[in-house]
Amino acid sequence: MPWTQRLLEDPQALEQLLRPETPLEASLISHPEVRRGLLWGEPRFGHPEGKVGLHVREVLDNIQRIPGVSAEVRSQLRLVAFSHDAFKCVEDRSRPRDWGQHHAALARRFMELYTSDPVVLDIIETHDDAYYAWLSVKQEAFRHENTFKSLDHLLKKVGYCLQTYYLFFKCDTQTGDKTQASIKWFEKMVPDIDITILQQTPAHLTASTLLTHTTPLHE
Repeated sequence: MPWTQRLLEDPQALEQLLRPETPLEASLISHPEVRRGLLWGEPRFGHPEGKVGLHVREVLDNIQRIPGVSAEVRSQLRLVAFSHDAFKCVEDRSRPRDWGQHHAALARRFMELYTSDPVVLDIIETHDDAYYAWLSVKQEAFRHENTFKSLDHLLKKVGYCLQTYYLFFKCDTQTGDKTQASIKWFEKMVPDIDITILQQTPAHLTASTLLTHTTPLHE
């Protein structure tokens, strides 16, 4: 049975899909608001997988592919992954954008109840901002309406944890059918990062296999 169908029919499917490793991760995906968000979504541009939970699985797999990542950074990245898109289902998408109601801002406020780690919280809040900084270069209208979504603003916010921010941005961007132009631009424009190539995943553990697998995969 495909994962999309299992997520709708099996109350334990989300836990089987995401395989939380810590009590905090387990607590997050059992919270009604987060659970609702992880089970939300239809196939769309950038996210052909549809459900947010399926996207989170791809991000978690990418985190596993980071060569030489420390246990601390891996733990931080996983917390961001579990929560970063969980509030897309309730964000305000009207124009002009109310950035205080963007899903990243909502996720940060929620996660402040669970952690005081500034790295986790700041990356959650700004996880899309590298993309927006790239978009502001490409689209004049977006740049004029959202002058604070610039690379300079982003670096002032996450400069102290720049490498960890970059790693999450890469793990998040290399999913679905997202354009890779923004990550290539970021790597070119920010010389202080160590460019990381995610390790190849064995064929039997690819995202396409996972999304149609009938039993949980184990790391």
